[in-house]
Amino acid sequence: MRWTVLLAVAGILAAAPGALYKQSGFEADANGMAPGWRVWSPRAGTAPRAYVDASRGRERPGSLVLSGSSNLAVCGGWEREVQGVAPREWYRLTAHYRVEGPVYERSQVVARLDWRNAKGERVGQPDYAPGIERVGDWKRVTLDAPAPEGATNARVQLLLLYAPQATVWWDGIAVERIAAPAPRRVTIAAVNFRPASGGTPESNVSGFIDAIGKSVSAGTDVILLSEIITSTATGRPYEAAGEPVPGPTTARLGEVARARKAYIVAGLVEREGAAVYNASVLIDRAGRLVGKYRKVYLPREEMEGGLTPGGDYPVFRTDFGTVGMMICWDLQFADPARALALAGAEVILMPIAGGSTVLDKARAIENRVFVASAGYSFPTRIVDPDGEIIAEAKERGTAAVATIDLARRYTNPWLGNMHDRFRKEVRLDISTEPR
Repeated sequence: MRWTVLLAVAGILAAAPGALYKQSGFEADANGMAPGWRVWSPRAGTAPRAYVDASRGRERPGSLVLSGSSNLAVCGGWEREVQGVAPREWYRLTAHYRVEGPVYERSQVVARLDWRNAKGERVGQPDYAPGIERVGDWKRVTLDAPAPEGATNARVQLLLLYAPQATVWWDGIAVERIAAPAPRRVTIAAVNFRPASGGTPESNVSGFIDAIGKSVSAGTDVILLSEIITSTATGRPYEAAGEPVPGPTTARLGEVARARKAYIVAGLVEREGAAVYNASVLIDRAGRLVGKYRKVYLPREEMEGGLTPGGDYPVFRTDFGTVGMMICWDLQFADPARALALAGAEVILMPIAGGSTVLDKARAIENRVFVASAGYSFPTRIVDPDGEIIAEAKERGTAAVATIDLARRYTNPWLGNMHDRFRKEVRLDISTEPR
């Protein structure tokens, strides 16, 4: 027994400054369990089979194992107390795992911190490690979160949920104090402008550029324009306004972006071969085309007008964070915003003509992201992750301007940090096709 405990202690690595717990490699005690760890489940009938595998580990032999053991109700896992937590200080949980068998890893393999006070009572809400990153043959999950008021310790929980045929190995686990993240402030300006009827693609673009000059101040980070600015109000078919990307419109907008040292997002009509797309482009501060998005959901009118739908939801990493784009009718459906959020988008930038004025709020709340829109009959505004309108431009020729902080946590006292929780609980493994 003495040697087992000594070996287990030897597996706890020398902790760097700020580390509360760090271990790679586990040894079983006389009961076959890992010293300092216990098995948690909501009730006895849902507990997974838990044991120490002395032969398999990430950096050295020994890992914590959970097996579903063919139990459809399996729900639980390993947990241990980590002492020395201070309220409002930030902590990072890191854990590595390998899994075998049928499993939906996003929601069925879970690492979280459950904050507790000196009496062992829960304070605040548990925080979930949302991201998954492959590291060799293992995968790593991480969580950065502040301890809530009243917290003195945290329970590290490594769980297997509702995966009866799966087995997961956990190793390389650490909890460390980290510096609070610095603010990531970004100023967005969404421009409310509609060209006069009878113009040309070139005159439309000139009108939007003039509107930027009149309504957007220096120092803005992102300028958002509306949908198909090269076609709206021209009276021409989409095909007549089609152009390559990059092309003349991205070149003109690139000059503005470079002069203002701002990103620009604008909708235009893109032509590539026989296909014509309702597209949105992202131009960086140097005037370079970063990328484009082709509208996936085409309303009947656009299909009958000869447009072709896109086929993916790309996200783009900028110098301030990760953004995604949607266009108008995409707002009507839940999956574009969800796909962008799950891919890491923190802000969704949306050129739009018109649509339901509650759905941008819904998409922001569902996915815990900022949604900015530049519309014609739809409001030109910026909505925060709580669905609150934080800026709106009601008059033509004005801009909705807001400085947002992408490092801010939007938490609910009853639900916790839904930004991370949503990413762990969303179920994309269940087919929506009719049976």
